[in-house]
Amino acid sequence: MKRLDAAILMGSDSDLPVMQQAADLLREFGVPFRMTVASAHRSPGYVNTYVRACEKDGARVFIAGAGMAAHLAGAVAGLTTRPVIGVPLGSKLAGFDSLLSTVQMPRGVPVATVAVDGASNAALLTVQILALSDKPLARRLAAHKKEMERKVLRKARALQKDSHVR
Repeated sequence: MKRLDAAILMGSDSDLPVMQQAADLLREFGVPFRMTVASAHRSPGYVNTYVRACEKDGARVFIAGAGMAAHLAGAVAGLTTRPVIGVPLGSKLAGFDSLLSTVQMPRGVPVATVAVDGASNAALLTVQILALSDKPLARRLAAHKKEMERKVLRKARALQKDSHVR
């Protein structure tokens, strides 16, 4: 069976446009992952089965995105000792309800939480965690950060060149 490093769960298929950002970034870094739709409220048994299966297959980090009540990340965290990263998703309250539901975890059940709709940052945090024990991945992450810096510096030079005030 193919190695698995990460698992992505989302509360609804309507969350896919945001959560796809995490999948795309993990793919870019070559991180093996699995992704599903699983609701903490409508399919709690499936959440449990999925988390257990992913653990068995080697998943070391879970990313869980949900909107509104946003209990999915907390439900996953209650089932595993592995890191869980919550992605609060935009909703009728601009994601504020999702953010509070994701970040307000009880003592002993931590969930790392990224910004509303911040699935790409959840993937980057996953890569950072995995890179602690994977030197080739750590090198790819360092190169990614260096490329981000190069892009900013190119933009800064372009703006300074076009600016009347220096």
